[in-house]
Amino acid sequence: MAIDRRSYTEEFKREAVRLMESSGKPVAQTARDLGINDNNLYRWRGMYGSQSQDSTKGSVTEMEAELKRLRREVEVLRQERDILKKAMSIVSRSQP
Repeated sequence: MAIDRRSYTEEFKREAVRLMESSGKPVAQTARDLGINDNNLYRWRGMYGSQSQDSTKGSVTEMEAELKRLRREVEVLRQERDILKKAMSIVSRSQP
């Protein structure tokens, strides 16, 4: 006995996720309104949701590299600030 599986277009999936994110309704209610299984909607949210681009492995690695670069930059700026503070105190002492 063969099981008939419904197939959905990518456009339908994206639109369903957009509707789910913008409606403010629970996922299960949105799935019922669309006549689909709520598990499908959860899976599609992971694939096409607005937050799915942020959670990819590549972007996490890029974010970690950016964080490391920014921390180095902050350290350099702190050192420069401290040097300028010392220079200002030396200059201000030598003035009559």
